[in-house]
Amino acid sequence: MKTLGLVGGTGWVSTVDYYRLINQEANRRLGGLNFCEMFIYSFNYAEINSRNKKDDHAAIFGMVKQAAQKLITAGAEGIVLCANTLHMYADDLQKEIDVPIIHIAEATAKEINSRNFSKAGLMGTKFTMEKDFYKTRLSNHGITPLVPEAEDREFINDTIFNELLKEIFKKETKEKFLEIIDKLKTRGAETIILGCTEIPLLIKEGDCDLPIINTLEIHSKAAVDFALS
Repeated sequence: MKTLGLVGGTGWVSTVDYYRLINQEANRRLGGLNFCEMFIYSFNYAEINSRNKKDDHAAIFGMVKQAAQKLITAGAEGIVLCANTLHMYADDLQKEIDVPIIHIAEATAKEINSRNFSKAGLMGTKFTMEKDFYKTRLSNHGITPLVPEAEDREFINDTIFNELLKEIFKKETKEKFLEIIDKLKTRGAETIILGCTEIPLLIKEGDCDLPIINTLEIHSKAAVDFALS
């Protein structure tokens, strides 16, 4: 079994689920008392958020690189960035480290392809919805990403930072998310990517009439694939 290195804390709420899901999946496959070997580096998210507000992405990349290097020094053989948004640094980080990064967008695209969807609504932080690092990965697999309108992108982003990262889950927020999903369906979305690992804590399979792509679960399974390969 290969040892995983999880870069978490962005936010910690979903990092808890990464730890749980990876261990559950490993045990499902191996049985007995088998679980995954891993290290977790968890950020104080306030430090990243303050740099985000200054658009100081070089400083954030430096933090992510340092975290990954510490995990590798500890013995990690593969890096799991426990957030969709963190993958905006994945390509540059891969050039700086000697162990593979298990990429969340690659795992997500493969899952969508396996289910024969070609148009997917993408919900996440503004970085994930508006920058190309995620959408390009999807497009490279023949998937057309559809993002919400500007006002809805703002709402989703604000909710992630002001509610979900703090374990606040409001009924009215969930209803608004479902309205946004309905708009994406009207525009042709065949499935919905929950492209922030906190969103699956609010929206579950069955809450809407489109299939849900839970990136947290998919990424966790991809991490186990790597660990057991």
